[in-house]
Amino acid sequence: MHREFTLDNEAQTAAIAQLLAAALSNQDVNAQNVCIYLNGDLGAGKTTFSRYLLQSLGHVGSVKSPTYTLVEPYVIDGRDVFHFDLYRLGDPQELEFMGIRDYFEHNSLCLIEWPNKGEGCLPPADIQIDLTLSPDHQDMRVMEWTANSDVGQHIIKMVP
Repeated sequence: MHREFTLDNEAQTAAIAQLLAAALSNQDVNAQNVCIYLNGDLGAGKTTFSRYLLQSLGHVGSVKSPTYTLVEPYVIDGRDVFHFDLYRLGDPQELEFMGIRDYFEHNSLCLIEWPNKGEGCLPPADIQIDLTLSPDHQDMRVMEWTANSDVGQHIIKMVP
């Protein structure tokens, strides 16, 4: 399953994040592991979307970029949420040293920016989100969602 959104401004990014957060908060989905890959060039809006998603899920306070720490953990309504930014990862094996597999247990939600940097050490994505800048308008982005699992399809179907 595939969905595409055109985002003309940051407010639309926030609105799409709210829709995804509502689907992720559904009782059926909240009890499952969900892995979301976020792909896009520098400045495409991966971290901004992640910030709005975390806030829409119920996180109160600032959302730090995990660029230097690799992962920022959150607990939102009893659910473990991990925001990864693998941009500075030198070797995918570094993820094994930090115990990457432990993050994907229980009913966790994992948001992973730059997943290609962790190739071979990450589980497959339930949803892959690709963000691209419009060549015509600097502020416009195209966001494409691709479901790669039954859980991913279920989530995408819940988004109006």
